[in-house]
Amino acid sequence: MERLLQHVQRFVELNSEEQELLLSCMRYEEVSKKTHLLKQGKICTGRYFVIKGLLRQYIVGENDAEQITHFALENWWIADYDSLERRQPSEFFIQAVEPTELLVLDKEKEDELFRQVPKMERYFRLVLQRSYAASMMRIKYIFTTSGEERYNHFNSLFPEFIQRIPQYMLASYLGFSAEFLSKIRAKRS
Repeated sequence: MERLLQHVQRFVELNSEEQELLLSCMRYEEVSKKTHLLKQGKICTGRYFVIKGLLRQYIVGENDAEQITHFALENWWIADYDSLERRQPSEFFIQAVEPTELLVLDKEKEDELFRQVPKMERYFRLVLQRSYAASMMRIKYIFTTSGEERYNHFNSLFPEFIQRIPQYMLASYLGFSAEFLSKIRAKRS
């Protein structure tokens, strides 16, 4: 739980009572590799904070092809925020890529937390603003750069992360085929 408190303190300052309230709203969970936390058609019931491990959010498109839209590794949050807020069935899947330890903030607890610790609404707003900005930059790169440029840019930002995820997942996230990624990697060696 210390990781979560450190992350929150980067954005808002909580006193010890507020920290205790936050922690009392969180639920610890361990999930094995390939476990789904959310499936398409189900309602997202909480936010997930990764303590250790890796999650992916994806959709299934034509010919059952998976398209990864988001990864969450240590100290990152993940949820289908539209489903969570509107209480509508999700269009996404959220799945563990590795055995993962996480903290879950269930929607009912979130509402209670926001009433008792209003600073947490500010915290989540700031986190979501950063996430939104990163998503917009990713979209920009998809539309304005070549696949090789996207790979090189992502590799320069997250070199150790690239080693953790299967090649086909990285290719899906970057918007090209695993075969194309193999060619890029072969060219670099």
